[in-house]
Amino acid sequence: MSTKINAQRSATTEAAAPAALLSPTAPPAPGPRAYQLDQVNEATGEVARVSRFRYLPGHPRQIRFDAKAGQFNLGGTVPLGSSLSFIPLAWRIFQDDILNMGRKLWAELFFADSKGAICAVLFHGYSVENLYRLIEPLFYDDLTLADVQVKVTAEKKQTTKEGKTATYYIAQFSYEPAPAEEVAARRDYARDLPIWRAETYTGAADIRIQHGYTVPEDGDPHTPAAELPAAELPQPA
Repeated sequence: MSTKINAQRSATTEAAAPAALLSPTAPPAPGPRAYQLDQVNEATGEVARVSRFRYLPGHPRQIRFDAKAGQFNLGGTVPLGSSLSFIPLAWRIFQDDILNMGRKLWAELFFADSKGAICAVLFHGYSVENLYRLIEPLFYDDLTLADVQVKVTAEKKQTTKEGKTATYYIAQFSYEPAPAEEVAARRDYARDLPIWRAETYTGAADIRIQHGYTVPEDGDPHTPAAELPAAELPQPA
């Protein structure tokens, strides 16, 4: 498995974590990885190591936060409710012009859903400020988002202008301890594979903080275009 990557550099590094856990170029340790399982071939009896997680590099499942409705959805169609809980395996807070929305401050978090699919979700505006409020106390407790289970809940807000009331939602973040074995699985996975989303990568982002986020160099075998014909790639939402 190639680990040749081009990691964006953060203006704010997560100094509290050991350097070995943050280095995307560190070679995999010998033996099974924490995200692997032993699978027995019933026909031959042979045992193979397989990943618990499923991910096409650069094309994670797209989870959207609808700030008008206060709901999360999958790919803009499948409703997921007003809250999400997950253990982040990678993230970045950055300023960039993406998705034809102009230059904004964004938070992009990557996680594995209940079926093991790697997903990405974006937040901007006041929701990013709320995420910072979660990151700060974790930092002083010598933790990162990768060490906890994060819960994101849509919180209703209202504004009144010229006698008209408008309703919108922002994301509120809380956390609780995460099982050590689940944290280890995601840590190893983010070290072994490039975790990124092609639709939101421009190469021109102003990175505020990041963890586990890496982009393959041109020609790397983990670049999706090198693996699949264009017609077979997931289409941008």
